[in-house]
Amino acid sequence: MKLLYSLRNQGRSIRSIARELGCSRNTVRKYVRSEAVPKQKPRASGPSVLDQFKPFIHKRLSDGLENCTVLLRELIEIGYTGSRTTLKDYVKPFRQRNQTNATMRFETAPGEQAQVDWGSVKYATADGKHRRLWVFVMVLGWSRMIYIEFVQRADVATFIRCHLNAFAELGIPQQSLYDNAKTVVLKRDANGVKQWNPQFLDFALRMGFDPRLCRPYRAQTKGKVENGVKYVKGNFWPSVVFTDLQDVNQQGRNWCATVANVRVHGTTHERPVDRFETEKQHLRPFPGWERVAVYTREQRKAGRDGYVNWNRSYYGVPWEYAGQMVEVQSVNSTVEIWQAEKRIAVHPRALKHSQFLNVPGQWAGLPKPGSNKPKPEHSALQLNHIDVQRRSLSVYDRLLEVAGQ
Repeated sequence: MKLLYSLRNQGRSIRSIARELGCSRNTVRKYVRSEAVPKQKPRASGPSVLDQFKPFIHKRLSDGLENCTVLLRELIEIGYTGSRTTLKDYVKPFRQRNQTNATMRFETAPGEQAQVDWGSVKYATADGKHRRLWVFVMVLGWSRMIYIEFVQRADVATFIRCHLNAFAELGIPQQSLYDNAKTVVLKRDANGVKQWNPQFLDFALRMGFDPRLCRPYRAQTKGKVENGVKYVKGNFWPSVVFTDLQDVNQQGRNWCATVANVRVHGTTHERPVDRFETEKQHLRPFPGWERVAVYTREQRKAGRDGYVNWNRSYYGVPWEYAGQMVEVQSVNSTVEIWQAEKRIAVHPRALKHSQFLNVPGQWAGLPKPGSNKPKPEHSALQLNHIDVQRRSLSVYDRLLEVAGQ
């Protein structure tokens, strides 16, 4: 615009100005004759490729889904053909703004550290009830390789079993960083001295990694896994439809292999799976399941009816073990029940909740009701009358005379 007025001030004609600027003479004439710089009129907005999908977008936003990558994936499935940028520009005004808290980044060497945390996710059952699952997340600090596993309980036995599954897939780092959960540390005294959970500390020492704790109330110091939990909740979980725990964990493994570990990471600008090729050379190999079998079992008490309640299904044991403490071990698609070093029952994994599975010969040799008669009790004897002998008083007098001599 400045050039147009500069050329006009030099005495150039409208025709020559239009030729030099590559526009029409009418355009030059309009600007020359206008007292002020003409403003472009706003264009009437036409139909958008998003119009028919806006109700779906707002429904998902009301569900708490603001991740445009997930939204785009869901929209494509129902016919959306527009770009991610168009979707992102539309969603941006509706997003909730979170306050940013700064924290210093801490990087580790290959194989040096893994970060571990629990997350909690909500799901709705077919009858409309809302329940929750726990998700175990482990992230290798250097490569950002992620492992996830969904479980129903967040107790120590489950925590250890999740570690074993992660180590079997990734390898064992030199140290692992945690927050101050009871599964890891029971308490700190006034001087900050830690009282470790003895069961977990024993596991860590036997597996050969050093457990570390982030500072109290500073979970950001393990930000890699904190972001990992958020990533699982924001990218994977919103689109999940599953039937049981085995199904959701299979979907989780597929997501790690096809999305989480093959994307270009925002910090490293490399794919975790590519960096893992370097990091795995610095991780100790998993020792094998036979070496860690003791950690794969969970203690349970067999009921008086001869069944062990595990993961909301019931597994039978021989009747002799009713009412006794046993150990349950999950091996692939089977469930084994042990007492000490003796395996007393093997079952296929239950396909639905509240399923009862019997062990062959479960009731063989069980005594019939009434066959065990109680031992007779000892009894005393009560008489109706005791006949007491009566003596004359003179007898006692004579006894006294004899005693005085």
